[in-house]
Amino acid sequence: MSVSVLGAGAFGTALAISLAGKGPVTLWARDARDMAARRENAKRLPGCPFPETLSVTESLAQAAEAETLLLAVPMQKLRSVLKEHRAALHGKHLVACCKGIELSSGVGPVSVIEKTIPEATAAILTGPSFAADIARGLPTALTLACADPAAGEQLQAELTTANLRLYRTTDTTGAELGGALKNVVAIASGAAIGAGLGESARAALMTRGYAEMQRLAAHLQAEPTTLAGLSGFGDLTLTCTSEQSRNYRLGQSLGQGTPFDPSTTVEGAATARAVDALAREAALDMPITRAVAGLLDNQLDVAGAMKSLLTRPLKEE
Repeated sequence: MSVSVLGAGAFGTALAISLAGKGPVTLWARDARDMAARRENAKRLPGCPFPETLSVTESLAQAAEAETLLLAVPMQKLRSVLKEHRAALHGKHLVACCKGIELSSGVGPVSVIEKTIPEATAAILTGPSFAADIARGLPTALTLACADPAAGEQLQAELTTANLRLYRTTDTTGAELGGALKNVVAIASGAAIGAGLGESARAALMTRGYAEMQRLAAHLQAEPTTLAGLSGFGDLTLTCTSEQSRNYRLGQSLGQGTPFDPSTTVEGAATARAVDALAREAALDMPITRAVAGLLDNQLDVAGAMKSLLTRPLKEE
């Protein structure tokens, strides 16, 4: 196995720790010297020591010597990283580990990889997973989506670890959408709880939000069963019910009317705006997404958002 992880945020670090249980793994980080000295990512994932088989480097060229590269960089920065290091990434297996829709183009991470480095084999790893759980060896299951069945089988074998069970699909569009759209619903769910609207309101938002996810997936010709799996329903359940989710915490702040740390990367914010634009262009009915975009842009408050949802015309489920 020859694997590197590009990006040393909490999730990238956690994946590197888990994969290092199988053999040598390289983690590309801008502050590699500090991590190498401490043998942990004290800033993003404290208390999770690095295995001896995990090395850290500031050199992307060194990390890119691996055949398989996990791209654990923020969705809105993915294209720029790919463009900057196109030569080193040529012909590699590139596995996106970010969840979202690019604001400038309206496409997901696999599409960004395919359009930026067409010579690479593009895939996405997504599903219900918190970095702290993975790094501590707690079990979960994820979706590995790759349009090339043979490459998908190889990646599944390479990236499955003692605590990460991977399920394979060729439906990259569905996997992209599940991972991206559940973050929008998580913001809505957090806003409902933060505003004191109760657990029943959250359950309703999750259910109707899932219907919106299916609606857009059908429009983009994704497989409906993909959204019912780990990358859709599974991740939706996790991120809408736990304060470990940054998207959920952002929603809570919106609901409570309290400040949120602007340095925290919240993929669902840009995704809500991108998906709202897509839905309007395609004349798709996605009221929860529209309400979240309105909250983020200060065009709505929580009371106004709930009113807009509750006063919609009555219809069959």
